Amino acid sequence: MADNPMLKFVGKGQAYPDKRDADARADDFLEISRSFILDKAEEQASRCSQCGVPYCSTHCPLHNHIPDWLRLTAEGRLREAYELSNLTSTMPEICGRICPQDRLCEGNCVIEFSGHGAVTIGSVEKFITDTAWKEGWVEPLVAGKSTGQSIGVIGAGPAGLTTAEYLRAAGHEVHVYDRHDRAGGLLTYGIPGFKLEKDIVMRRVQRLKDGGIVFHENFEVGRDATLEALRDKHDAILIATGVYKPRDIRAPGVGAPGVVKALDYLTASNKAGFGDDVPEHADGTLLATGKNVVVIGGGDTAMDCVRTAIRQGAKSVKCLYRRDRENMPGSQREVANAEEEGVEFVWLTAPIAFEGTEHVTGVKVTKMRLGAPDASGRRAPEPDPGSEHTLEADLVIKALGYDPEELPKLFGADDLSVTRWGTLRVDHKTMMTSVDGVFAAGDIVRGASLVVWAIRDGRDVTEHMHRYLKAKAKVAGERVAA
Repeated sequence: MADNPMLKFVGKGQAYPDKRDADARADDFLEISRSFILDKAEEQASRCSQCGVPYCSTHCPLHNHIPDWLRLTAEGRLREAYELSNLTSTMPEICGRICPQDRLCEGNCVIEFSGHGAVTIGSVEKFITDTAWKEGWVEPLVAGKSTGQSIGVIGAGPAGLTTAEYLRAAGHEVHVYDRHDRAGGLLTYGIPGFKLEKDIVMRRVQRLKDGGIVFHENFEVGRDATLEALRDKHDAILIATGVYKPRDIRAPGVGAPGVVKALDYLTASNKAGFGDDVPEHADGTLLATGKNVVVIGGGDTAMDCVRTAIRQGAKSVKCLYRRDRENMPGSQREVANAEEEGVEFVWLTAPIAFEGTEHVTGVKVTKMRLGAPDASGRRAPEPDPGSEHTLEADLVIKALGYDPEELPKLFGADDLSVTRWGTLRVDHKTMMTSVDGVFAAGDIVRGASLVVWAIRDGRDVTEHMHRYLKAKAKVAGERVAA
């Protein structure tokens, strides 16, 4: 989409081509905007029925005190509303932006059941925490009394960052190791900036750094140190690497230039958003501008790809999904947003080959029909014979989801046990892996899931790790006494 130069600078509800005019009106405009947003937040919050059974809270993985902070917001008591939301979540403004509220809290709102539309819980959550940052209500991370114990966290995504924050507050020395040049995991490189502004993520990370958490970026376990070496360095380890291995398609021509992985595409876009030099944008390899783009997949990652391609100025954007709309795993809200932006959804369609030799020129597809339910209860798609045809494509993005990487091999830790799905096997009573003192949380345990579940897992594993560390310190003390 081309930018409208007349809309570049805005002041007092109008567009101004001259930046100086806009700056002169900026304070007034921001005050008007803040007043309007506050009114809308209070209006939405006041719609909460304060029902006897708060389904919104019970369907939130974090069990946020939603009706209570909605009531406080409706009364204009924003600081108290923020402090209450902050009790259960380390990243409320992030969850407010990217949680699929239509499947969680808002989808279980009693007002929604009555047909009057759910309270916009996510927007209110975002607003009260953004206000807290602006007003200086977000307190710095202060470490508790030193325990003399050290923790290593592998993975700087939401699960790892949550655990790091809580364990630092408990007085432990905390080191976070991550393969990327910036912390945040998929919050930083997997989710587009139009859904989650990157300064929001970096602000959270900086708060942790300011609180004394040590970050080791561009650090790969297995390359820069083995898991065993980190165990020797720390009193306990948390593995929170997420799942990054992209699922692939088995079809002729899948290796043709122009057929790319979703995470590569989104990472390049996010790096460009940071102002980094991105060679794949310079040569057009991972840039959709002027191209006929086909995205394959039906989850939230596919929605991120199609909406990014629209913003990059693609000539056309199609999303192929082998089931129908009702059986799509991604957020229906995201689908509606993509449709409004010009994405064409091609339902009940699957790729069978990729055409082109020097570069992809098209995707050969077949129509599908839904047959008997599969093991999960969803109706299994079956090819519709004789329906094959070709869709023109200059860029094909594979967005079929993610699987775990082979961590035992990557980490040089053959004694690290995994499930048949490749996720780390843990004792669910302690969240400890098969290796003593090594815990795991987030997607690497539960498989590809939601950010809010990663935060929940990070919160839960903190309690188990802290208990383990206290027991370890007690044993060490008894040995010294003896």
